[in-house]
Amino acid sequence: MLNFTVGPVMSPDEVLSVAGQDAPYFRTSEFSDVVLRCERAMLDLLHAPDGSRCVFLTASGTGAMEAVVMDVLRPGERVAVVNGGSFGQRFVDLCRLHGHEVDEVRLDFGKQITREMLESCVGDSVTALLVNMHETSSGLLYDMPLISDFCRSRGITLLVDAVSAFIADELDMEQLGADVVLTGSQKGLACHPGMSIVALSPAAQERVDSNPETCKYLSLKEALRNASRGQTPWTPAVSIVLEIDTRLKAISKAGIAAERREIGSRAFAVRETLSSTALRLVAESPSNAVSAFYCPGHNAKLIVDHAKLHYGMWLCPNGGKLADDVFRIGHIGCITAEQNAALVSALKQMSADGLF
Repeated sequence: MLNFTVGPVMSPDEVLSVAGQDAPYFRTSEFSDVVLRCERAMLDLLHAPDGSRCVFLTASGTGAMEAVVMDVLRPGERVAVVNGGSFGQRFVDLCRLHGHEVDEVRLDFGKQITREMLESCVGDSVTALLVNMHETSSGLLYDMPLISDFCRSRGITLLVDAVSAFIADELDMEQLGADVVLTGSQKGLACHPGMSIVALSPAAQERVDSNPETCKYLSLKEALRNASRGQTPWTPAVSIVLEIDTRLKAISKAGIAAERREIGSRAFAVRETLSSTALRLVAESPSNAVSAFYCPGHNAKLIVDHAKLHYGMWLCPNGGKLADDVFRIGHIGCITAEQNAALVSALKQMSADGLF
């Protein structure tokens, strides 16, 4: 099967080679060196401000989202959440679950945010804003410079979920003034799922340090304390840490811009192929990571099943009320030019066969 979903994605051979080995014992200086090397590489790729730290959590991206809500937000803090799809709703749900009053900046599915929306929806007492940089359910890449400028003008702490945007899209933590950026192992890093990564500015670390402990396993306080010696407080997904180390070396060597261009060229080829069909892009400003398409024939599930059964390709369905109307095609992971060409050919044939 060829995997054109948005995660987990296909991994390069060097990652698969690491995955096939026994996991080593991790309470060693050698493993600490690996973790510290990964932290330095991540902070460099994110253009994190001086004094930032990076921690590795054995959890999905949602685990990192919840850790940030519990540990970075102050008790009872009033927050704003950009909600344009299922992952924005997840931030809303997590914030409310943990006792925060939420000002929702609610957008229509696939529609770009505006300054007017922020001004009208975010109250004066809001002190933190959470956004999924790429709303993966719609494929939309939010206007992050606009959001950053708004947060700076109000003195609002900016927390960014870049789980699917990291590597695929431009991301400069210092330039955005973001105090928190989180991502995961199974997206642009093209490793196996199981690890999430949280980068914290000095201001975010101060918030964590001053907040009361509310959870042991997802405690960023514990994670930061152990990270100083290159360790995690609990047993990590050891093999995935080693996979991440391998990938970060490769990305640093080739340059993150080169990888981003490659992902963007795959996305362009797919979108160009489908531009003459009845399908249309959901997102006004799509991320490089994934393309979401509306199906006028309400046969999205049929298209996903057809690709799987007749072409050996996984495409990405949408859930809930959009299950029949929207499907997605991922562009991240180890996708060769030949594999992307095979995808384009299959899409052309499905169009000729009348599926869209």
